[in-house]
Amino acid sequence: MTIYDYTANLIDGTPQQLDAYRGKVALIVNVASRCGFAPQYAGLEALYRRHKDEGFVVLGFPCNQFGFQEPGNEAEIQQFCSLNYDVTFPMFAKIDVNGPWTHPLYAYLKAEQPGFLGLPTIKWNFTKFLVDRNGKVRRRYAPTDTPEFIERDIIALLREQPAPQPVANGVSR
Repeated sequence: MTIYDYTANLIDGTPQQLDAYRGKVALIVNVASRCGFAPQYAGLEALYRRHKDEGFVVLGFPCNQFGFQEPGNEAEIQQFCSLNYDVTFPMFAKIDVNGPWTHPLYAYLKAEQPGFLGLPTIKWNFTKFLVDRNGKVRRRYAPTDTPEFIERDIIALLREQPAPQPVANGVSR
């Protein structure tokens, strides 16, 4: 399994196969507009703009499970991100990252990189997962880990080449 096996709705409601990000280094983040960590949007956007031409993408997943810090609907979230942080990286529809309605992508991310003491939960908004070009989760970061702190790991993954992907007739692509 990789992140490419999952689908999530973009913030406009359009289903998006995560396979669309195949070959990119991705930073997947559960975000919230009213969170004290919301200023990290600026750092996430700066990382995205600095490295997108090298094959990097930030994927933002709004979540209202922590202190009800993302109460708005998708249009309000999109407006907040645009007006306050000029966010241009892909944003998705609001999801749950814990509990019985956990989005399948987040169930996978947490299984691949459990949290503190191996617990399979997200502790707070702005938990981040770094995914390599092959769709494998390589590292999990705490909400307090800033985008600037993560950049060196992103650069290291951008320098790695993706593994060849087998196709049905046995030839790599």
